[in-house]
Amino acid sequence: MSLDGIIGNHDAVKALRGMAGSGRIPHALMLYENDGCGAMALTLAFLGAVMGDEHKVSNLIHPDVHYVYPVANGSKVTEKVENLRAELFLEYWRSLMTANPYALESEVSTAFGIEGKQAGINNAEAKEILETVWLTSVEGGWKAVVVYLPERMNAAAANRLLKAVEEPPERTLFIMITHAPEKVMQTISSRCQAIRVLPYSKQEIAEILSSRFGKTPDEAAQASSVAGGSVGAALRYLSGKEDYLRQMEIFKGLVDALAAKDLSAALGWGEAMAALPSRENQKAFCKFAGESLRKVFLIQQNLPQIAGVSREEAEFFTTLAARCRKSFPRMAVACLDRAQTLIDRNVNQKILFADLVGRMYLSF
Repeated sequence: MSLDGIIGNHDAVKALRGMAGSGRIPHALMLYENDGCGAMALTLAFLGAVMGDEHKVSNLIHPDVHYVYPVANGSKVTEKVENLRAELFLEYWRSLMTANPYALESEVSTAFGIEGKQAGINNAEAKEILETVWLTSVEGGWKAVVVYLPERMNAAAANRLLKAVEEPPERTLFIMITHAPEKVMQTISSRCQAIRVLPYSKQEIAEILSSRFGKTPDEAAQASSVAGGSVGAALRYLSGKEDYLRQMEIFKGLVDALAAKDLSAALGWGEAMAALPSRENQKAFCKFAGESLRKVFLIQQNLPQIAGVSREEAEFFTTLAARCRKSFPRMAVACLDRAQTLIDRNVNQKILFADLVGRMYLSF
């Protein structure tokens, strides 16, 4: 894919095209996005222009483009913790990203066979990055290191990577793709040129689904209306409607219990959240609930036309907007964001979700 073929995110595309065309390329970029909003697709298109070989870059086979991402022991790779490397998962990474560069975090975990694991980027990986960037370019041009989710680096790895970002070899480019820029080590993020990758409009999602993934107009319209600006979420909806329906079942059950002031029933739905099969599934539910509450907020502000609610769910969201306080969506989203942070910190899940439900109960 080329930059000319990217749909949406016109400001980001313009900035990247200007860099590639002028040759004035910063040594470090940070693309920050909501999960599944196309930062990887943009990165591959940009690197195709920089490297002068779109085919090799888009197929993740360019010898001078290296990828780093969080890993853990799982069903597909078992190795001593200190020996875990991104390269051990490269075939799974390549297979996933060539098929769908909009893949969600949870889909990366599934592809790696590490659902429910605490994946991270370790110090040994950072050391290998340092060694790699000082090697001579295979094809005589730029070298690039793409770091997916740098917020998952441990402190030792981040400090080691900082050395390379501060004083990179000539014609070496680092690209960070993050879903939580506030969690990236500040001394690293401050040395990167930041580019915001915006959520897509419903029309843009529908166009991407139709043109790139061959979805029918009806499928594209339905998925784009529930995706919250994320192509990855739209594709996940189409490929796994059972997951979406389960998330909606839990969300509806929870808010119905909150509206009825039935704390016992609400806590029961909290247990259902804790029983989701992996941390990634739990975080995906929190993101889903947050996006649902954004729709409620927009309806409360008399902006239903931009809420992105499907016809089938319009009555539910309109009723919920009338039942809860106007402050509830904002307060509940803050609680859900906090819960996602605690999930990453491996807090006891039953306690975590009981606490989340209690906070939402008080704010409803």
